[in-house]
This record gives sequence, structure tokens and C-alpha cells, in this order.
Amino acid sequence: QVPLVESGGGSVQAGGSLRLSCAASGYINNCMGWFRQAPGKGREGVAAITVGGSTTYADSVKGRFTISKDSAKNTLLLQMNSLKPEDSAMYYCAAVQAGFFSARRLRSDGYCYDPVDYWGRGTQVTVSS
Repeated sequence: QVPLVESGGGSVQAGGSLRLSCAASGYINNCMGWFRQAPGKGREGVAAITVGGSTTYADSVKGRFTISKDSAKNTLLLQMNSLKPEDSAMYYCAAVQAGFFSARRLRSDGYCYDPVDYWGRGTQVTVSS
């Protein structure tokens, strides 16, 4: 299986924007999402998107982050605006196992309904105050 590969992380001042990309060849028709993990904290879901384009977000990023995908380019995207220092973390791209139902189900809090089966290695986002 081709790995998921994130890019686009970096350092930005509070209030700034970044756009993360994930090369997702072979996964783009699965339910996919973005997770993040800050030092000393657990990994948390940020946003997820189904094969049909339905989306869900964590409360902490609603109105600031937008998940989308470019199916023609097999790329998952995360546009992050109005960044805050508490958004600083390693950001991971993820996908669930392929399946008719698993590709179409979401939870309401930024996760695909089914457990993640595939992970990228992450890209670091640092937001300074």
C-alpha cells in the first residue's frame, strides 16, 4: 500500500494561515481525516471527510479549519485559518479501511465513524503568539 504523506506544515504567527496536504493515492475514496497530537497530549481528531464530501469538525476548529479533497489529484487538504498557539501540534493524515459503509459514515466530532487503519508520518505546525 502506498503510504500517506503529509506536507505543508511550518511556523506561523497567531492569526495566520497554513494549508496542509496529504498525498492519498489509493485512499481518496475512503473516509479520511486529519488528527493532531501536541507534546504530552493524546492524538485527537480535527476533521474528517467522506467519499461523498460530507465533513465533520472538532469543536475547537469549527469555523477556522476546512477539510477538502481533490480527487483528481488524490490529495486530502486542510485549510487552517485564524491559527492559535493551541493549534500547535504534529498533524497526521489518516484513512479508514475501504468499504461501502465505512467510506460514508462520520461521527459528529471530527472523526470518521470507523477506526483508522492507515496513518501518515505527520507534519509539524507551530503557532507563535
